[in-house]
Amino acid sequence: MSLMDTLGRQSWLGNTQMKLLAGPVLIVMILSMMILPLPPFALDMFFTFNIAMSIMVLLVSMFTQKPLDFAAFPAVLLFTTLLRLSLNVASTRVVLMNGDEGGDAAGKVIEAFGEFLIGGNFAVGLVVFLILVIINFMVITKGAGRIAEVGARFTLDSMPGKQMAIDADLNAGLIGEEDAKQRRAEIAQESDFYGSMDGASKFVRGDAVAGLIIMVVNLIGGLLIGVLQHDMSFGNAARTYALLTIGDGLVAQIPALVISTAAGVTVSRVNTDQDVGQQMISQLFNNPQVLVLAACVMGLLGLVPGMPNLVFLLFSSVLGVLAWWMVRHRDNKLAEETVNREPPPAPEAPEASWDDVQLVDTLGLEVGHRLIPLVDHRQDGELLGRIKSVRKKFAQEVGFLPPVVHIRDNLELGPNTYVITLKGVEIGRAEAYPGKWLAIDPGQVSGHLEGTPTEDPAFGLPAVWIDGGQREQAQVYGYTVVDAGTVAATHLNHLLHRHAGDMLGRHEVQQLLDKLGEENKALVEDVVPKLVSLTTLQRILQNLLEEEVSIRDMRTILDTLAEHATPQSDAHDLTAVVRAALGRAITQQWFPGQGELHVIGLDANLEQVLSQAMNGGGAIEPGLADTLMTQTEAAVSRQEALGEPTVLVVPHGLRALLARFLRRRLRHLVVMSQAEIPDDRTIRVTTLVGGRQ
Repeated sequence: MSLMDTLGRQSWLGNTQMKLLAGPVLIVMILSMMILPLPPFALDMFFTFNIAMSIMVLLVSMFTQKPLDFAAFPAVLLFTTLLRLSLNVASTRVVLMNGDEGGDAAGKVIEAFGEFLIGGNFAVGLVVFLILVIINFMVITKGAGRIAEVGARFTLDSMPGKQMAIDADLNAGLIGEEDAKQRRAEIAQESDFYGSMDGASKFVRGDAVAGLIIMVVNLIGGLLIGVLQHDMSFGNAARTYALLTIGDGLVAQIPALVISTAAGVTVSRVNTDQDVGQQMISQLFNNPQVLVLAACVMGLLGLVPGMPNLVFLLFSSVLGVLAWWMVRHRDNKLAEETVNREPPPAPEAPEASWDDVQLVDTLGLEVGHRLIPLVDHRQDGELLGRIKSVRKKFAQEVGFLPPVVHIRDNLELGPNTYVITLKGVEIGRAEAYPGKWLAIDPGQVSGHLEGTPTEDPAFGLPAVWIDGGQREQAQVYGYTVVDAGTVAATHLNHLLHRHAGDMLGRHEVQQLLDKLGEENKALVEDVVPKLVSLTTLQRILQNLLEEEVSIRDMRTILDTLAEHATPQSDAHDLTAVVRAALGRAITQQWFPGQGELHVIGLDANLEQVLSQAMNGGGAIEPGLADTLMTQTEAAVSRQEALGEPTVLVVPHGLRALLARFLRRRLRHLVVMSQAEIPDDRTIRVTTLVGGRQ
């Protein structure tokens, strides 16, 4: 290691140790000032440091864009309060011990505040001090404390809803695990911050009360010491010690007022991408019409006899000039944009070509004109990134990459309508409202919301479109609140899983084989096309996807086909064999981490009747079909009421027939065969289809 590297490492270690020791050294210094006597010069230094610190805290609170950017504020509030109190103790000691020596006995800072700011008049100083205490105690501190209290309560109440929203985004694939952890940490930090601010605001209130009591004690103590110990006259003692006491109080109360203002600014701000100053300027002076009306009102007041006409007319002129400048600046900007805009080229009528032939997109998303900002990359459309996340999560869960979603605007649709198409055919349609939030009722909400009633397009749950101001209230009531982009992305994700089999083409199957061939080329060559053709393998994979079975384990699928397939094998028969080989993964998908499987079963008599129907040609009589569908729907309802997965377990020979028949109306029903259940898992039939209930 070179000399420069060694010196740099030592410097870094030294800086780290200084940061670690800053807090303990500050506490020790504060406690020392309460115990050890300080000379006047040291008091001047510490009082000046206190004023500078309060100004720095106020400026930091003004330039932060959200409260968590100044998360150390509660601790800073505690330390600055302790610093002021320790300075009060130290200055009280000096004032009472050396007050008879003159106005500078306690330092130049206290003398300046006692002589210059209040003109040496202790009565004026007393009134000014009391006014500062009242402003700090009754207005700023009380208001900031109330805001912090309400903010802490609403933050705690909204935490469950925010956690549910994070879980919903994570499950939909819109965010990753790291993003979810970061959001949860921000929610916890926000709760801790407002809770700390609720308690820290009591420090400032107590400091104001303590300053008032210390002033009274100093006045009485100074009079007694001056008259009894130093043989001063009552008037002389009152003037000397009163000026010192009031100067001491003002030196402490002005920084306290500044710190209280910083606390109020921190807890009363609204989270945006601007600091407080930018918010005030951009929102107060944003509309020229407001400035014109204000100028007219000020001008009318300036014309009233007896009013300070010059002052009112001066402000009226300033507001009028500012409004005129804003209007002119806006017009010049629009004119410049119009001049710089290139005229569109003259349209030509080209000859028809093969470029005019448009093939059907596998996946498409058509949007109304009000939804264009959600999918326009020039406007940072948030839906574009979420669609990418949905495709990535789908590929990780299902086992193949879905086609690219082609997005286009459609003026024939409603302004807030979007349509999802598969191979040119509509498979989903819904409405979304940018700038609003969809509050979804998961079934256990505690209140009613005003808004536009609707249904969640993905799962059909009751929902309400609400304004942004109702978002926190909806989360407190227990609603799952998502924005318009999340609604569309979740709807797309649901439809991708539902139509996964239709999206798997020969190209995707060949890419799966190429990817597996990178590691196990011999297995791929032995199965395709020697035992099964590419078309047969595609049909098998589509059969699995139609019943929401992942095809990620392509090695097991090909191993099973290598063992059981022949060139004359039927795709549906091979699908049943592959499902049995994937049984452990299928069972884990619907019963994660459960040793005992609570399933729906078939009544023995019904099972026998269906087996006879299978042996007689595989057709179910119409009367038996209606009875079977009705009894299955009732069994599914009972299973859902128990909170168990809607999984029907049947003999291996009946599974394919019942799956094709029952899933026409019961899309959420899962039909598994007994051969697909691993030997180490126990089956418990909680609901029967048919028989006596």
